[in-house]
Amino acid sequence: MDIRLKERIIKYLDVHREEIISISDKIHSNPEPGFREYFAVETLTEALTRGGFAVQRGIAGLETAFRAEFEGRAAGPKVAFIAEYDALPELGHGCGHNLIGAASVGAALALSQVLDKLGGTMVVLGSPAEETGGGKVTLVEQGVFQDIAVAMMVHPADRFTVDVSSLAMDALEFTFYGKSAHAAASPHDGRNALEGVIQLFNSLNALRPYLKDGVRINGIISEGGQAPNIIPARAVARFYVRAKKRTILEDVLERVLACARGAAEATGTRVEWYNYEPSYDNMVTNRELARVFQDSLFSLGVSQVAEGKAGMGSLDMGNVSRVVPAIHPYVAIGPLGLAAHTPEFAQAAADRTGHQGLMIGAKALALTALEVLQKPHVLRKIREEFAQKIKS
Repeated sequence: MDIRLKERIIKYLDVHREEIISISDKIHSNPEPGFREYFAVETLTEALTRGGFAVQRGIAGLETAFRAEFEGRAAGPKVAFIAEYDALPELGHGCGHNLIGAASVGAALALSQVLDKLGGTMVVLGSPAEETGGGKVTLVEQGVFQDIAVAMMVHPADRFTVDVSSLAMDALEFTFYGKSAHAAASPHDGRNALEGVIQLFNSLNALRPYLKDGVRINGIISEGGQAPNIIPARAVARFYVRAKKRTILEDVLERVLACARGAAEATGTRVEWYNYEPSYDNMVTNRELARVFQDSLFSLGVSQVAEGKAGMGSLDMGNVSRVVPAIHPYVAIGPLGLAAHTPEFAQAAADRTGHQGLMIGAKALALTALEVLQKPHVLRKIREEFAQKIKS
Protein backbone atom coordinates (compact mmCIF):
# COMPACT_ATOMS: atom_id res chain seq x y z
CA MET A 1 0.00 0.00 0.00
CA ASP A 2 1.29 3.47 -0.90
CA ILE A 3 2.04 4.95 2.53
CA ARG A 4 1.50 8.48 1.25
CA LEU A 5 -2.07 7.73 0.15
CA LYS A 6 -2.75 5.96 3.43
CA GLU A 7 -1.52 8.99 5.35
CA ARG A 8 -3.71 11.31 3.25
CA ILE A 9 -6.78 9.20 4.04
CA ILE A 10 -6.10 9.10 7.76
CA LYS A 11 -5.30 12.83 7.87
CA TYR A 12 -8.54 13.66 6.07
CA LEU A 13 -10.59 11.67 8.57
CA ASP A 14 -8.75 13.19 11.52
CA VAL A 15 -9.25 16.73 10.21
CA HIS A 16 -12.94 16.11 9.44
CA ARG A 17 -13.63 14.00 12.54
CA GLU A 18 -16.18 16.38 14.07
CA GLU A 19 -18.08 16.71 10.80
CA ILE A 20 -18.42 12.93 10.46
CA ILE A 21 -19.43 12.55 14.09
CA SER A 22 -21.98 15.32 13.59
CA ILE A 23 -23.57 13.38 10.71
CA SER A 24 -23.91 10.34 12.97
CA ASP A 25 -25.27 12.27 15.94
CA LYS A 26 -27.83 14.15 13.84
CA ILE A 27 -29.22 10.86 12.52
CA HIS A 28 -29.15 9.43 16.05
CA SER A 29 -31.21 12.38 17.31
CA ASN A 30 -33.76 11.95 14.51
CA PRO A 31 -34.54 8.20 14.44
CA GLU A 32 -36.72 7.07 11.55
CA PRO A 33 -38.30 3.67 10.79
CA GLY A 34 -37.49 1.63 7.71
CA PHE A 35 -38.48 3.11 4.34
CA ARG A 36 -39.14 6.49 6.02
CA GLU A 37 -35.55 7.59 6.63
CA TYR A 38 -35.94 10.95 4.90
CA PHE A 39 -33.82 13.01 7.30
CA ALA A 40 -31.03 10.43 7.30
CA VAL A 41 -30.91 10.25 3.50
CA GLU A 42 -30.88 14.03 3.22
CA THR A 43 -28.06 14.28 5.76
CA LEU A 44 -25.89 11.60 4.12
CA THR A 45 -26.43 12.61 0.51
CA GLU A 46 -25.89 16.29 1.27
CA ALA A 47 -22.43 15.45 2.64
CA LEU A 48 -21.64 13.32 -0.40
CA THR A 49 -22.84 15.98 -2.83
CA ARG A 50 -20.62 18.58 -1.13
CA GLY A 51 -17.76 16.11 -1.53
CA GLY A 52 -18.22 15.95 -5.30
CA PHE A 53 -20.15 12.67 -5.53
CA ALA A 54 -22.85 12.24 -8.17
CA VAL A 55 -25.93 11.23 -6.20
CA GLN A 56 -29.01 9.39 -7.43
CA ARG A 57 -31.90 8.98 -5.01
CA GLY A 58 -34.85 6.60 -5.12
CA ILE A 59 -32.95 3.76 -6.79
CA ALA A 60 -34.49 0.30 -7.26
CA GLY A 61 -37.94 1.76 -6.65
CA LEU A 62 -37.12 2.52 -3.00
CA GLU A 63 -37.73 6.13 -2.05
CA THR A 64 -35.06 6.18 0.68
CA ALA A 65 -32.37 4.24 -1.17
CA PHE A 66 -29.57 6.05 -2.97
CA ARG A 67 -26.39 5.58 -5.00
CA ALA A 68 -23.48 8.01 -4.95
CA GLU A 69 -20.40 7.70 -7.19
CA PHE A 70 -16.98 9.32 -7.45
CA GLU A 71 -14.74 8.31 -10.35
CA GLY A 72 -10.98 7.95 -10.19
CA ARG A 73 -8.47 9.01 -12.80
CA ALA A 74 -9.12 5.95 -14.99
CA ALA A 75 -11.49 3.04 -15.44
CA GLY A 76 -11.23 0.32 -12.83
CA PRO A 77 -13.19 -1.69 -10.27
CA LYS A 78 -16.13 -0.19 -8.43
CA VAL A 79 -15.84 -0.54 -4.65
CA ALA A 80 -19.05 -0.06 -2.68
CA PHE A 81 -19.54 1.04 0.91
CA ILE A 82 -23.01 0.24 2.25
CA ALA A 83 -24.85 2.79 4.39
CA GLU A 84 -27.64 1.81 6.75
CA TYR A 85 -29.68 4.36 8.71
CA ASP A 86 -33.04 2.95 9.85
CA ALA A 87 -33.99 2.94 13.52
CA LEU A 88 -35.89 0.55 15.79
CA PRO A 89 -39.42 1.15 17.12
CA GLU A 90 -39.26 2.76 20.59
CA LEU A 91 -35.50 2.13 20.93
CA GLY A 92 -34.38 4.56 18.24
CA HIS A 93 -30.84 3.73 17.14
CA GLY A 94 -30.52 0.74 19.44
CA CYS A 95 -28.62 -1.06 16.67
CA GLY A 96 -26.33 1.86 15.85
CA HIS A 97 -27.23 2.32 12.20
CA ASN A 98 -26.46 6.02 12.56
CA LEU A 99 -22.81 4.97 12.94
CA ILE A 100 -22.98 2.69 9.89
CA GLY A 101 -24.19 5.41 7.56
CA ALA A 102 -21.70 7.96 8.85
CA ALA A 103 -18.77 5.50 8.67
CA SER A 104 -19.47 4.61 5.05
CA VAL A 105 -19.87 8.24 4.01
CA GLY A 106 -16.77 9.30 5.93
CA ALA A 107 -14.72 6.49 4.37
CA ALA A 108 -15.95 7.35 0.88
CA LEU A 109 -15.15 11.05 1.28
CA ALA A 110 -11.66 10.18 2.53
CA LEU A 111 -10.98 7.77 -0.32
CA SER A 112 -12.19 10.32 -2.86
CA GLN A 113 -9.26 12.51 -1.83
CA VAL A 114 -6.78 10.04 -3.37
CA LEU A 115 -8.75 8.68 -6.33
CA ASP A 116 -6.92 11.14 -8.57
CA LYS A 117 -3.95 8.80 -8.09
CA LEU A 118 -5.92 5.59 -8.66
CA GLY A 119 -8.17 3.90 -11.16
CA GLY A 120 -11.64 2.78 -10.21
CA THR A 121 -14.81 4.24 -8.77
CA MET A 122 -15.98 4.80 -5.20
CA VAL A 123 -19.66 3.97 -4.67
CA VAL A 124 -21.87 4.53 -1.63
CA LEU A 125 -25.11 2.57 -1.63
CA GLY A 126 -27.79 3.77 0.76
CA SER A 127 -29.81 0.78 1.98
CA PRO A 128 -33.06 1.42 3.87
CA ALA A 129 -35.01 -0.77 6.27
CA GLU A 130 -32.42 -3.35 7.27
CA GLU A 131 -34.31 -4.13 10.46
CA THR A 132 -37.70 -5.02 9.00
CA GLY A 133 -37.80 -4.53 5.25
CA GLY A 134 -34.60 -5.99 3.85
CA GLY A 135 -33.68 -3.07 1.64
CA LYS A 136 -30.59 -4.84 0.31
CA VAL A 137 -32.72 -7.76 -0.87
CA THR A 138 -34.52 -5.41 -3.23
CA LEU A 139 -31.25 -3.77 -4.30
CA VAL A 140 -29.86 -7.20 -5.17
CA GLU A 141 -33.01 -8.26 -7.01
CA GLN A 142 -32.99 -5.02 -9.04
CA GLY A 143 -29.40 -5.57 -10.17
CA VAL A 144 -27.83 -2.68 -8.26
CA PHE A 145 -24.73 -4.77 -7.45
CA GLN A 146 -24.12 -6.07 -10.97
CA ASP A 147 -21.19 -3.71 -11.64
CA ILE A 148 -19.74 -3.77 -8.10
CA ALA A 149 -16.38 -5.49 -7.52
CA VAL A 150 -16.57 -5.71 -3.71
CA ALA A 151 -19.06 -4.48 -1.10
CA MET A 152 -18.38 -3.71 2.54
CA MET A 153 -19.74 -2.02 5.62
CA VAL A 154 -19.07 -1.95 9.35
CA HIS A 155 -21.53 -2.63 12.16
CA PRO A 156 -21.18 -1.50 15.78
CA ALA A 157 -20.85 -4.17 18.45
CA ASP A 158 -19.10 -4.96 21.74
CA ARG A 159 -15.90 -6.18 20.04
CA PHE A 160 -13.92 -6.14 16.82
CA THR A 161 -14.71 -9.14 14.60
CA VAL A 162 -14.13 -9.57 10.88
CA ASP A 163 -15.29 -13.12 10.02
CA VAL A 164 -19.03 -12.71 10.46
CA SER A 165 -21.79 -15.16 9.61
CA SER A 166 -25.57 -14.98 9.94
CA LEU A 167 -28.63 -17.20 9.54
CA ALA A 168 -30.78 -17.47 6.45
CA MET A 169 -34.33 -16.43 7.29
CA ASP A 170 -37.87 -16.58 5.95
CA ALA A 171 -40.66 -14.51 7.49
CA LEU A 172 -43.98 -16.39 7.23
CA GLU A 173 -47.49 -15.28 8.10
CA PHE A 174 -50.13 -18.00 8.56
CA THR A 175 -53.82 -17.15 8.45
CA PHE A 176 -56.32 -19.74 9.64
CA TYR A 177 -59.97 -19.49 8.58
CA GLY A 178 -62.78 -21.13 10.49
CA LYS A 179 -66.43 -20.41 11.24
CA SER A 180 -67.88 -18.12 13.89
CA ALA A 181 -70.39 -19.34 16.44
CA HIS A 182 -71.53 -18.55 19.96
CA ALA A 183 -68.80 -20.02 22.15
CA ALA A 184 -71.22 -21.09 24.90
CA ALA A 185 -74.60 -21.61 23.22
CA SER A 186 -73.54 -23.38 20.00
CA PRO A 187 -69.82 -24.18 19.96
CA HIS A 188 -70.52 -27.26 17.82
CA ASP A 189 -71.51 -24.98 14.95
CA GLY A 190 -68.11 -23.24 14.91
CA ARG A 191 -64.65 -23.99 13.60
CA ASN A 192 -62.09 -22.25 15.80
CA ALA A 193 -59.35 -20.56 13.76
CA LEU A 194 -57.43 -19.75 16.94
CA GLU A 195 -57.25 -23.46 17.74
CA GLY A 196 -55.59 -23.91 14.37
CA VAL A 197 -52.92 -21.36 15.31
CA ILE A 198 -52.42 -22.94 18.74
CA GLN A 199 -52.10 -26.37 17.17
CA LEU A 200 -49.47 -24.95 14.79
CA PHE A 201 -47.44 -23.70 17.76
CA ASN A 202 -47.77 -27.08 19.48
CA SER A 203 -46.68 -28.93 16.35
CA LEU A 204 -43.66 -26.68 15.90
CA ASN A 205 -42.69 -27.16 19.54
CA ALA A 206 -42.84 -30.92 19.01
CA LEU A 207 -40.68 -30.52 15.90
CA ARG A 208 -37.86 -28.51 17.54
CA PRO A 209 -35.88 -31.43 19.09
CA TYR A 210 -35.52 -33.03 15.66
CA LEU A 211 -34.10 -30.04 13.79
CA LYS A 212 -30.43 -29.37 13.03
CA ASP A 213 -28.33 -27.20 15.30
CA GLY A 214 -28.73 -23.51 14.57
CA VAL A 215 -32.35 -23.71 13.44
CA ARG A 216 -34.53 -21.09 15.11
CA ILE A 217 -38.33 -20.78 14.91
CA ASN A 218 -39.84 -17.79 16.71
CA GLY A 219 -43.44 -16.67 16.41
CA ILE A 220 -46.26 -14.54 17.75
CA ILE A 221 -50.05 -14.59 17.49
CA SER A 222 -50.86 -11.29 15.83
CA GLU A 223 -54.62 -11.86 15.60
CA GLY A 224 -56.58 -14.25 17.77
CA GLY A 225 -60.20 -13.19 17.89
CA GLN A 226 -62.32 -10.32 19.21
CA ALA A 227 -64.24 -11.61 22.21
CA PRO A 228 -64.17 -14.76 24.40
CA ASN A 229 -67.80 -15.60 23.64
CA ILE A 230 -67.26 -15.66 19.86
CA ILE A 231 -65.44 -18.55 18.25
CA PRO A 232 -62.81 -16.82 16.06
CA ALA A 233 -63.34 -17.28 12.34
CA ARG A 234 -59.88 -15.86 11.64
CA ALA A 235 -56.55 -16.05 13.46
CA VAL A 236 -53.08 -15.03 12.36
CA ALA A 237 -49.56 -15.98 13.44
CA ARG A 238 -46.21 -14.65 12.27
CA PHE A 239 -42.91 -16.54 12.38
CA TYR A 240 -39.25 -16.04 11.67
CA VAL A 241 -37.72 -19.34 10.55
CA ARG A 242 -33.90 -19.37 10.46
CA ALA A 243 -31.10 -21.81 9.65
CA LYS A 244 -27.35 -21.70 9.06
CA LYS A 245 -27.69 -22.09 5.30
CA ARG A 246 -30.41 -21.49 2.73
CA THR A 247 -30.32 -25.18 1.72
CA ILE A 248 -31.01 -26.25 5.31
CA LEU A 249 -33.73 -23.63 5.65
CA GLU A 250 -35.58 -24.93 2.59
CA ASP A 251 -35.86 -28.38 4.23
CA VAL A 252 -37.05 -26.82 7.50
CA LEU A 253 -39.68 -24.76 5.69
CA GLU A 254 -41.20 -27.90 4.18
CA ARG A 255 -41.64 -29.34 7.66
CA VAL A 256 -43.07 -26.07 8.99
CA LEU A 257 -45.62 -25.96 6.19
CA ALA A 258 -46.52 -29.59 6.88
CA CYS A 259 -47.22 -28.59 10.50
CA ALA A 260 -49.51 -25.79 9.29
CA ARG A 261 -51.44 -28.09 6.97
CA GLY A 262 -51.77 -30.66 9.74
CA ALA A 263 -53.00 -28.05 12.21
CA ALA A 264 -55.70 -26.96 9.78
CA GLU A 265 -56.76 -30.57 9.13
CA ALA A 266 -56.92 -31.35 12.84
CA THR A 267 -59.09 -28.32 13.66
CA GLY A 268 -61.36 -28.31 10.63
CA THR A 269 -60.00 -24.97 9.47
CA ARG A 270 -58.29 -23.68 6.35
CA VAL A 271 -54.81 -22.14 6.29
CA GLU A 272 -53.00 -19.81 3.92
CA TRP A 273 -49.48 -18.40 4.18
CA TYR A 274 -47.12 -15.93 2.53
CA ASN A 275 -43.75 -14.25 3.10
CA TYR A 276 -44.56 -10.96 4.80
CA GLU A 277 -40.94 -9.73 4.68
CA PRO A 278 -38.12 -10.40 2.19
CA SER A 279 -36.16 -13.61 2.64
CA TYR A 280 -32.58 -13.27 3.90
CA ASP A 281 -29.69 -15.48 2.79
CA ASN A 282 -26.93 -16.44 5.20
CA MET A 283 -23.90 -14.16 5.24
CA VAL A 284 -20.86 -15.54 3.42
CA THR A 285 -17.84 -13.49 4.47
CA ASN A 286 -15.10 -13.18 1.87
CA ARG A 287 -12.10 -14.09 4.01
CA GLU A 288 -9.47 -12.52 1.77
CA LEU A 289 -11.32 -9.21 1.91
CA ALA A 290 -11.80 -9.70 5.65
CA ARG A 291 -8.04 -10.28 6.00
CA VAL A 292 -7.34 -6.94 4.35
CA PHE A 293 -9.83 -5.25 6.69
CA GLN A 294 -8.26 -6.92 9.73
CA ASP A 295 -4.78 -5.80 8.67
CA SER A 296 -6.18 -2.28 8.36
CA LEU A 297 -7.51 -2.49 11.93
CA PHE A 298 -4.12 -3.61 13.21
CA SER A 299 -2.41 -0.75 11.36
CA LEU A 300 -4.77 1.65 13.16
CA GLY A 301 -3.74 0.38 16.59
CA VAL A 302 -6.51 -2.15 17.26
CA SER A 303 -4.78 -4.85 19.28
CA GLN A 304 -7.48 -7.50 19.60
CA VAL A 305 -9.80 -8.88 16.94
CA ALA A 306 -12.09 -11.64 18.16
CA GLU A 307 -12.35 -14.89 16.24
CA GLY A 308 -15.40 -15.20 14.07
CA LYS A 309 -18.39 -16.93 15.55
CA ALA A 310 -21.69 -18.10 14.18
CA GLY A 311 -24.17 -15.25 14.23
CA MET A 312 -27.66 -16.22 15.37
CA GLY A 313 -29.40 -13.24 13.77
CA SER A 314 -30.10 -12.51 10.12
CA LEU A 315 -28.69 -9.84 7.81
CA ASP A 316 -29.84 -8.64 4.41
CA MET A 317 -26.11 -8.25 3.71
CA GLY A 318 -26.25 -12.02 3.34
CA ASN A 319 -28.08 -11.57 0.05
CA VAL A 320 -25.37 -9.18 -1.12
CA SER A 321 -22.67 -11.73 -0.24
CA ARG A 322 -24.24 -14.19 -2.68
CA VAL A 323 -23.78 -11.88 -5.68
CA VAL A 324 -20.55 -10.00 -4.89
CA PRO A 325 -17.58 -10.51 -2.54
CA ALA A 326 -18.61 -8.87 0.72
CA ILE A 327 -17.74 -8.31 4.37
CA HIS A 328 -19.80 -7.16 7.34
CA PRO A 329 -17.25 -6.74 10.17
CA TYR A 330 -18.04 -5.49 13.66
CA VAL A 331 -16.31 -2.57 15.39
CA ALA A 332 -16.35 -2.09 19.15
CA ILE A 333 -18.34 0.80 20.60
CA GLY A 334 -18.59 -0.41 24.19
CA PRO A 335 -17.59 -3.05 26.73
CA LEU A 336 -17.92 -6.80 26.21
CA GLY A 337 -21.50 -7.84 26.78
CA LEU A 338 -23.04 -4.65 25.40
CA ALA A 339 -26.09 -6.04 23.60
CA ALA A 340 -27.69 -4.58 20.50
CA HIS A 341 -31.38 -3.65 20.46
CA THR A 342 -31.20 -2.23 23.98
CA PRO A 343 -31.37 1.31 25.43
CA GLU A 344 -27.74 0.91 26.52
CA PHE A 345 -26.64 0.23 22.95
CA ALA A 346 -28.57 3.25 21.71
CA GLN A 347 -26.77 5.40 24.25
CA ALA A 348 -23.37 4.00 23.25
CA ALA A 349 -24.12 4.79 19.61
CA ALA A 350 -23.91 8.50 20.41
CA ASP A 351 -21.28 8.70 23.15
CA ARG A 352 -17.47 8.87 23.17
CA THR A 353 -16.91 5.13 22.66
CA GLY A 354 -19.41 5.12 19.81
CA HIS A 355 -17.56 7.99 18.16
CA GLN A 356 -14.26 6.13 18.54
CA GLY A 357 -15.72 3.04 16.88
CA LEU A 358 -17.17 5.19 14.11
CA MET A 359 -13.81 6.74 13.22
CA ILE A 360 -11.89 3.46 13.40
CA GLY A 361 -14.54 1.85 11.18
CA ALA A 362 -14.39 4.67 8.64
CA LYS A 363 -10.59 4.52 8.48
CA ALA A 364 -10.50 0.72 8.17
CA LEU A 365 -13.09 0.78 5.37
CA ALA A 366 -11.15 3.41 3.43
CA LEU A 367 -7.80 1.63 3.87
CA THR A 368 -9.31 -1.69 2.82
CA ALA A 369 -10.72 -0.14 -0.35
CA LEU A 370 -7.37 1.53 -1.02
CA GLU A 371 -5.58 -1.84 -1.00
CA VAL A 372 -8.20 -3.41 -3.27
CA LEU A 373 -7.80 -0.58 -5.78
CA GLN A 374 -4.01 -0.48 -5.56
CA LYS A 375 -3.24 -4.19 -5.72
CA PRO A 376 -4.81 -6.14 -8.61
CA HIS A 377 -3.54 -9.45 -7.20
CA VAL A 378 -5.53 -8.87 -3.99
CA LEU A 379 -8.74 -8.29 -5.94
CA ARG A 380 -7.97 -11.38 -8.02
CA LYS A 381 -7.70 -13.51 -4.87
CA ILE A 382 -10.94 -12.02 -3.55
CA ARG A 383 -12.73 -12.90 -6.78
CA GLU A 384 -11.27 -16.42 -6.91
CA GLU A 385 -12.46 -17.14 -3.38
CA PHE A 386 -15.91 -15.77 -4.17
CA ALA A 387 -16.25 -17.92 -7.29
CA GLN A 388 -15.27 -21.03 -5.34
CA LYS A 389 -17.70 -20.37 -2.48
CA ILE A 390 -20.62 -19.70 -4.80
CA LYS A 391 -20.07 -23.11 -6.42
CA SER A 392 -20.05 -24.91 -3.07
